[in-house]
Amino acid sequence: MTALALEVSQLRVVRQHHEILKSLSFDVAPGELVGLLGPSGSGKSTLMRSLLGVQSITSGTALALGEKVGTPALRRRIGYMAQSSAIYLDLTVRENLAYFAGILGADNSQVEHTLDVVKLRAFAGRLVTSLSGGERARVSLAVALLGAPPLLILDEPTVGLDPVLRQDLWRTFAQLVAEGTTVLVSSHVMDEAARCGRLLLLREGHLLFDDAPAQLLTRTRSSGYDDAFVKLIESPS
Repeated sequence: MTALALEVSQLRVVRQHHEILKSLSFDVAPGELVGLLGPSGSGKSTLMRSLLGVQSITSGTALALGEKVGTPALRRRIGYMAQSSAIYLDLTVRENLAYFAGILGADNSQVEHTLDVVKLRAFAGRLVTSLSGGERARVSLAVALLGAPPLLILDEPTVGLDPVLRQDLWRTFAQLVAEGTTVLVSSHVMDEAARCGRLLLLREGHLLFDDAPAQLLTRTRSSGYDDAFVKLIESPS
C-alpha cells in the first residue's frame, strides 16, 4: 500500500510563548496539487518548515512519505523551494544545478532534464545575476527538482512575479503533478486558488478550510476567491 505524501495530526507549534500553529490535521495523497493559502502571518511558512523537519514541533505528529518528518532518509525525497533565493548569483544556471546535483549525488542527466522541465536550456550558460526575477525563480525550482523527489514543498514561489510568469510556473507545477509528483505550494494570492486541486486555507494558525476550490465558492456563495476568503473568516463554521 502506497504511503500518503503527508499525514499531519494535531500539529502544534509554539514559539516564544506564542502559538503559531493550532492543532492542524490533514492528509495529502500522492500526486495531489495542494494550495496552502492565507494572508502573511497565517503560519504557512512555519507549517512548511515543520513538514521539512527544520521546525521544532510542540505536539502532534507529522509524517512525510510514510516517515517522521526530519528523518535523514527524507532529505533526498523532498524538494524544497524557499521564498528567499538559495542559488549562487555568480555562477551560471548550469553551474548552479551541477553544484547542487553533486551534493545530492544526482548525475548530469538530471541537470539536463531539469533544464528542460523549467524551460531554461537557453539560459543555461548565463550568470544568475543577469536573469530576471522570474528566471531566477525557475532556477530555484530546478534545484528543488534535482533527484526527482516525489514530494515538492514550494514556499510562495510566485511572489513578486508578473501574471504571465506566474501562469508559466503554475503550468510547470501541473505538469509535475501529472507525472506523479505531489506538490504543496503556498501563496497569499487568492486568485491562484483555482489552479489547485485542493486548498488548505490558514488564518492565525487555524485551518479554516480543506477541500476543492469550487467547494469554497459554493460554501461561501461567492463568485471570487478573495470574497470567499473574507466570508470564510467572518463565518468559519
